[in-house]
Amino acid sequence: MAIRFLLLPLALLVLAAASSAAVAQLEIGFYSKTCPNAEKIVGEEMAKIIAAAPSLAGPLLRLHFHDCFVRGCDASVMLESTEGNVAEKDAKPNKSLRGFGSVERVKAKLEAACPGIVSCADVLTLMSRDAVVLAKGPFWPVALGRRDGRVSSATEASNELPPASGDVPLLVKIFASKGLNLKDLVVLSGAHTLGTAHCPSFADRLYNTTSENGTSGFVDPSLDSEYADKLRLKCKSVDDRTMLSEMDPGSFKTFDTSYYRHVAKRRGLFRSDAALVFNATTKDYVQRIATGKFDVEFFRDFSESMIKMGDVGVLTGAEGEIRKKCHVLN
Repeated sequence: MAIRFLLLPLALLVLAAASSAAVAQLEIGFYSKTCPNAEKIVGEEMAKIIAAAPSLAGPLLRLHFHDCFVRGCDASVMLESTEGNVAEKDAKPNKSLRGFGSVERVKAKLEAACPGIVSCADVLTLMSRDAVVLAKGPFWPVALGRRDGRVSSATEASNELPPASGDVPLLVKIFASKGLNLKDLVVLSGAHTLGTAHCPSFADRLYNTTSENGTSGFVDPSLDSEYADKLRLKCKSVDDRTMLSEMDPGSFKTFDTSYYRHVAKRRGLFRSDAALVFNATTKDYVQRIATGKFDVEFFRDFSESMIKMGDVGVLTGAEGEIRKKCHVLN
């Protein structure tokens, strides 16, 4: 089954993609001669994957984020650790990543059709776009031609990934280091409309917050108390690694704007979500999108920010390699 894309008025996106491609030597239709059915193969396989497991849309989108924020979008997050190296996927922030098998599945289909042509980095970028589309989100054009990195470091991942506990100043600094701005931060946070999270990534807000007088054990005051009570029923302690909570309760398998409504009501799951209402610029955006009147605007903004993020630190030309299997170097 082929993906039926939701086409928004995306003239600006095409321009953004073209501008991005000029800088990074990426091209729309990069595989038109060497593997003309590449995007079709990815789309058809993704349709099967998400039909069988709709909850994978969020993890596949997150996999792309975590890849691009460390060494750029080079599929370094896919590499397995070796005897002499602890890879990104084994860094603490990446322990909960899922979807690796799905990427390998799609890559295998492409290898069967066009051996040694399509990079894992491009596969992951396309899959994240298609995950959003299949979750009823927007379509955007993906410029291709990324190559796969040969280096993967758990230490770099631990130091460079935006933490779920981060405030806006810290997150702005991290995003700026990748060429992304404050608007990209609040827009890409909207990806939390998809997926779930394990308790340790947010349970400190329920049990370990320190009050103004230095006493610990309080619920984070930036978290709605009723929502906090519901979360405590699921997460019995900071170390509870078994339970999952929806990042966008009620529609965590659908790409929509309800995430912003939760954040506006102090019901964002992470400290980084809550932080968005303590900055004037991000608060204005949250409240605007939370009205439900600007879904098309958010879809356009998200598409533009994803195009920018997909261009971060890419390898092109003769750099890197085209891996035969995404989890291991050639």
